[in-house]
Amino acid sequence: MGETLIHLRPEDYVTTAWSGGTTTQLRIFPEGAVYADRNFFWRISSATVAVKESDFTSLPDYHRLISVLEGEMILSHNGHEPFALQPYEVHAFEGSDATHSAGLCTDFNLMLRRNQAEGTVEALSLEAEERAVGLAPGLDEVLLYCAEGSCSVTCKGKELVIESRESLLIRQPEGGVLTLKSTGCARLMLCRMRRI
Repeated sequence: MGETLIHLRPEDYVTTAWSGGTTTQLRIFPEGAVYADRNFFWRISSATVAVKESDFTSLPDYHRLISVLEGEMILSHNGHEPFALQPYEVHAFEGSDATHSAGLCTDFNLMLRRNQAEGTVEALSLEAEERAVGLAPGLDEVLLYCAEGSCSVTCKGKELVIESRESLLIRQPEGGVLTLKSTGCARLMLCRMRRI
């Protein structure tokens, strides 16, 4: 199919309510998959948590990566000692864990189907600088989400600017690098995914 770059804006996302706030689905793979049907390889979302305490939905078929974009999140898994997740720190856990959360925040999530997909989430902070980020061959998709500020992104000669809450989706990236450039402070979340 070849590499494809897609500029995603908030109106392209799907936002739904849950018992403790809202969840905005930034990307689900494959196209047409439905979160409630649990028929996806990966799903990237950002949720607002507007209640002081909540329990995560059990997702036994999925591995999860989560980060806090703003606010506070204190997590505990399977009754173990709670711990605070620092802003832009990425924490991995299993969807089958009994997970309790305390604190009001906006978070960022990547869910990966166990034994069928793998991926990473990397938080990037730019301070009026240019940075090259490598993309390993063999990836199916890369999503770069701008959480704060704005960033110019160049990929194989193509350039675009993503503003706060916008994303760049790269299908079949075929390796290479992303060149990121910001004129001020920018905070980004970089997700790399592939089927296994």
